[in-house]
Amino acid sequence: MSFDSRFPKAVPVLVPMPAERAYSYGVPEGSQVRPGSIVRVPLGPREVAGVVWDGAADGIDPKKLRPISHVFDCPPVPAEMRRFVDWVAAYTLSAPGMVARMILRAPEAFDPEPWIEGLSATGEKPDRMTEARARVLALAEEAGAWTRSGLAHAAGVTSSVIDGLRAQGVFETVMIPPRPVVAAPDPAYGAPDLSGGQRQAADMLVAGMRAGKPGVTLLDGVTGSGKTEVYFEAVAAALETGRQVLILLPEIALTHAFLERFQERFGAKPAEWHSDLPPRMREKVWRQVAEGRVRVVAGARSALFLPFAELGLIVVDEEHDPAYKQEDRVYYNARDMAVVRGSIGRFPVVLASATPSLESRVNSLTGKYARAVLPARFAEAALPDLATIDMRRAPPARGSFLSPVLVQAMRETLARGEQSLLFLNRRGYAPLTLCRSCGHRFQCPECASWLVEHRFRGQLMCHHCGHAEPRPNACPDCGTVDHLVACGPGVERIAEEVVETFPDARTIVLSSDMLGGVRRLRLELEAIAKGEADIVVGTQLVAKGHNFPDMTLVGIVDADLGLANGDPRAAERTFQLLSQVTGRAGRTGKRSRGLLQTYQPDHPVMRAIVSGDAEAFYEREAAEREKAGLPPFGRLAGIIVSAQTRGEAESHARALRRAAPACADIEVLGPAEAPLALLAGRHRFRLLVQGQRGADMQGFLRALLAAGPKVRGSVRVAVDIDPQSFL
Repeated sequence: MSFDSRFPKAVPVLVPMPAERAYSYGVPEGSQVRPGSIVRVPLGPREVAGVVWDGAADGIDPKKLRPISHVFDCPPVPAEMRRFVDWVAAYTLSAPGMVARMILRAPEAFDPEPWIEGLSATGEKPDRMTEARARVLALAEEAGAWTRSGLAHAAGVTSSVIDGLRAQGVFETVMIPPRPVVAAPDPAYGAPDLSGGQRQAADMLVAGMRAGKPGVTLLDGVTGSGKTEVYFEAVAAALETGRQVLILLPEIALTHAFLERFQERFGAKPAEWHSDLPPRMREKVWRQVAEGRVRVVAGARSALFLPFAELGLIVVDEEHDPAYKQEDRVYYNARDMAVVRGSIGRFPVVLASATPSLESRVNSLTGKYARAVLPARFAEAALPDLATIDMRRAPPARGSFLSPVLVQAMRETLARGEQSLLFLNRRGYAPLTLCRSCGHRFQCPECASWLVEHRFRGQLMCHHCGHAEPRPNACPDCGTVDHLVACGPGVERIAEEVVETFPDARTIVLSSDMLGGVRRLRLELEAIAKGEADIVVGTQLVAKGHNFPDMTLVGIVDADLGLANGDPRAAERTFQLLSQVTGRAGRTGKRSRGLLQTYQPDHPVMRAIVSGDAEAFYEREAAEREKAGLPPFGRLAGIIVSAQTRGEAESHARALRRAAPACADIEVLGPAEAPLALLAGRHRFRLLVQGQRGADMQGFLRALLAAGPKVRGSVRVAVDIDPQSFL
């Protein structure tokens, strides 16, 4: 085959490894590639998938370059997506190849899906007609090509009936294209009956969608106000204009209820994309998204890197949720990157939340984002009556964790046949186990954290690195038997107290690490929604998007828990979490209550939640952040230095600090030992880089890293732009 002169003889290929630029490869004769083509190339002793990138190859004789091994029969990665990869890499100071790696996570999808052998009616009639054969022929004439098993199942016959008809020439073999993973959604299928406020907000989103211009709208509505139904109207408008839609959700556990609501509105479910999806299904979804056959995807943050052919709308549900931040390899916030993706693709983005992030609130107040407000619940359902329980005045009984005030409220709720929810953002049975005899505390051997007892599993576990060990009967330090004591409560311990107090009540524990995984969790959520539980004890999992019709009491076991650290976002996150949890009550109109156990009833967060004055809280929090120069009024970046020895980590971190260039609007703080000083066997030091709002943070960090010491030995350096965690 002769070389086609219309195509270059050498091209840059971005490979999934931490290289700062694309590598050059030769194009074999007869092969045709262009920017975005997915190819297989040799890399050292192995071969990897890569993407032909924009720009020119290095000025090396193509004959001296290693050639591309294979060009996949796959839609090329769109130009908008390639620009997005470059932008994310530059913003997060990540290697472009590591960002591209997130696109290339379904390697079996790079080749076309195989066609399926099927049957089609020829028009011939069988020698003898039976009732079973008649059903088969009626279906075959109605729907065209079928698979053998599919036709037999639909007609309610055995496969031998189909085989007999084929033997008589009634059917012929045909090849059927691969089935879509989901049916096409119908924008007109289940048009909702929206309230006046909902319709106004929906019209605003639809107008933005139909204008075909980029822009961000914050959909700010109280819990139970129907935000999902409102942004579904923007989804319908996007589908009507022939565009694909991405809906980001913070938790896998939310997807089941969401999928059902989506199907009620559009007559079909969206495609799913998350870590719990089987590999074969991931490959099918990836391929059909790239081909434009899947029109709507509902997924976790990684769905942002699917190669959509015609993406025209992104919705970020629960946009405030910290689960959107990835803190591994490439550190990015999916909410912020969704806004960038919309800007590059020139299409709208909707951020939805009952408790928006302070950054989004400020952007809406300054006019950077539009804002649609839903101040009331759907069907005029009342918000719960909220109150604090001062634990200094109404303490629990000795050995207990529930105040008598909360216990009495639960007793009254149970008597009415309604549901109660107890919330504690702490998994397991107890956060610490110690020996009463010698004081030994069980600590993770790989992390600077205590081991959490999980009594249901009979294990002590580390929630940071996953280390687990059986709970012993004797102290490993002094050997004393039966002197180990659990300190503090987790949800399992609260459930134990509930069962002792209300032995006849049906109690369910909801936690992300419960046995049975996501499937069991979905079943438990369905059971609660159907009223098959009286008391629910749960972690923050229960705070997000669930609708429990009979739930009229929410009790916060430890409202102060999130405030006990130095995180600058602690107040905001506590307000968001507690507001979301208490919002689970009374969503169908029944009178409801929320009770917060606290030792700080006068704390601004507690006062804001109880009063329902979110505006005052956000104003106060914004003023505090502005005074301190913290986001969104300033810029932050974290540098995490880790190594196998404390000395290596500290030495490298101090050398980095000394290499910091002089800059009037940027300051480097630290290094200091990280609060979680040992993680998975690695010692950690942190530097915090703080700058004014207009500071060139990325330029400063590049100069700092270039001037600093080379990374040697076991040292690793990670840069976290806009950090969400300070551990």
